[in-house]
Amino acid sequence: MGLPEERGRSGGGSGVREEAGARSRARSWSPPPEVSRSAHVPSLQRYRELHRRSLEEPREFWGDIAKEFYWKTPCPGPFLQYNFDVTKGKIFIEWMKGATTNICYNVLDRIVYEKKLGDKVAFYWEGNEPEETTQITYRELLVQVCHFSNVLRKQGICKGDRVAIYMPMIPELVVAMLACARLGALHSIVFAGFSSESLCERILDSSCSLLITTDAFYRGEKLVNLKELADEALEKCREKGFPVRCCIVVKHLGRAELGTGDSPSQSPPIKRPCPDVQISWNEGVDMWWHELMQEAGDECEPEWCDAEDPLFILYTSGSTGKPKGVVHTVGGYMLYVATTFKYVFDFHAEDVFWCTADIGWITGHSYVTYGPLANGATSVLFEGIPTYPDVSRLWSTVDKYKVTKFYTAPTAIRLLMKSGDEPVTRHSRASLQVLGTVGEPINPEAWLWYHRVVGAQRCPIVDTFWQTETGGHMLTPLPGATPMKPGSATFPFFGVAPAVLNESGEELEGEAEGYLVFKQPWPGIMRTVYGNHECFETTYFKKFPGYYVTGDGCRRDQDGYYWITGRIDDMLNVSGHLLSTAEVESALVEHEAVAEAAVVGHPHPVKGECLYCFVTLCDGHTFSSTLTEELKKQIREKIGPIATPDYIQNAPSLPKTRSGKIMRRVLRKIAQNDHDLGDMSTVADPSVITQLFSHRCLTIQ
Repeated sequence: MGLPEERGRSGGGSGVREEAGARSRARSWSPPPEVSRSAHVPSLQRYRELHRRSLEEPREFWGDIAKEFYWKTPCPGPFLQYNFDVTKGKIFIEWMKGATTNICYNVLDRIVYEKKLGDKVAFYWEGNEPEETTQITYRELLVQVCHFSNVLRKQGICKGDRVAIYMPMIPELVVAMLACARLGALHSIVFAGFSSESLCERILDSSCSLLITTDAFYRGEKLVNLKELADEALEKCREKGFPVRCCIVVKHLGRAELGTGDSPSQSPPIKRPCPDVQISWNEGVDMWWHELMQEAGDECEPEWCDAEDPLFILYTSGSTGKPKGVVHTVGGYMLYVATTFKYVFDFHAEDVFWCTADIGWITGHSYVTYGPLANGATSVLFEGIPTYPDVSRLWSTVDKYKVTKFYTAPTAIRLLMKSGDEPVTRHSRASLQVLGTVGEPINPEAWLWYHRVVGAQRCPIVDTFWQTETGGHMLTPLPGATPMKPGSATFPFFGVAPAVLNESGEELEGEAEGYLVFKQPWPGIMRTVYGNHECFETTYFKKFPGYYVTGDGCRRDQDGYYWITGRIDDMLNVSGHLLSTAEVESALVEHEAVAEAAVVGHPHPVKGECLYCFVTLCDGHTFSSTLTEELKKQIREKIGPIATPDYIQNAPSLPKTRSGKIMRRVLRKIAQNDHDLGDMSTVADPSVITQLFSHRCLTIQ
């Protein structure tokens, strides 16, 4: 499985010559024989057999997998019922409806009592500082979850209630989400990098009755006063007529206990810095986590839920500017994340798995928490960032815990490439067996560096394509079976039936490029948008009746490999995070100086894509660096730091069609100073385009 011979100086990926990157697009790398020999799926032929069965016999295929889990009552009726065609009625998907189970029971109680793995480490927690560590076994995690489930019950939380969670990557975050699942309450986790406005919006949309947060945390050297942001969000909720009755606060900085009861005994108390952080306290609303846990009982009977009961809500950017509450259900999601984790990472009992994603995103839900725990895996839970305290943090951590399966984003890989090979090669990484990528397509040059330097040319790379809405992997190589092509998501996972459509909705055969859609449901597909089923149908099913529409374009090559070509709608993929252009534009026009705004993507060497904003000012206002800083601050406050634009350009006017639609296709060309604009017959005023090109020199970064 060798790479083309590489010459030239090392550093920042520069050892990979351009011609090597170009050749990589045309060739494939076979799985290493040593990986194939022990793999669950050891060959491409076996993959094809299983994939064909999963499509032709879904009841038998997924029914066999379902037998590995605990069901309080079996499925009484049809295993699968669905309608993907809006012209034939309401869109619905039902897997094992009528069967009852509990996902928390399956990922903890089943592992402790049926699998007899209570003493196995569930998580090694790696804090922001390398010396901040602890570990928690499956039995200890179960006790903590039962404690907190009883805390929530005492606060009146029951099946069907919604609970907002706004926390950094600490063990209590996992405890909180599993406690909600144990009670049948829906957790709505909000990434701790989001603003108070974003938190407020999500609390209001799902009518969360309780918030769980943290006093403060460090992200690298930056101190984040999360309680202050949570207070601002709750104040905004009160102003809008929705007071949240309870806020439970984890004392993360300056404390030495994880919880109560069976606290982790194999590690010394965690020692964290005690900065001078002012934590406000709202009597009657705020409660300390550790005080509530001291009063809670050790046992908590799970709430038995229908397979189609909702498990959680997770918000993703909406093309209209309003985030969509994606709803996943108990049974199908459990089957799908457990199965994708097992096969995509070729999980074996002795593995140590590390997904670097934050639990605030779907990758963290599926491949930090539910997928690994459902398989009884040992994982690393990482609070820090890849560059702190230095750029070798990821690789020193791999060696520290003997990580075998590693899953991260192309953005992180490109960022670390810039520092060269030495920060990687100073560490052994001998334990690594499989590498994975998630969040966006990986460019071939980064793939080659990841394979050559990080994986020492011996680790297969699983480049996974999926979405918040899909619950788990959709297109992906399997480590022991799939010949890899750098930058390609390769083939569909079990149960996934992709198609490529043209603008007219016709299926294209063979080598083709067009809209990526899926023809039939898989167990992990979302069931609705919370409180707005019409939005669910419009967004995913109305453009091409009979198909789930991903919103992504793709190319299928002559070998049948799928290549994701990017978003087709007005969405941006910044560092693997999907952002709505409409959401950013709305934040910009709220500033008194901005009359109109348009946002497009711009290539970025590390992020993959960054935000390039065009703003038309109101009369009496002047474009300046002060104004752009105000606009960036407003976006950070309204959405979060991840949405901060890299470029803001003054636009006296915006290019529009005669019907008044902004021509973002043209704006993308202007942002890149590309004068090859294509068909301009529909533009209302061509002089606007000339003016915008001339104003590029006034763009402020």
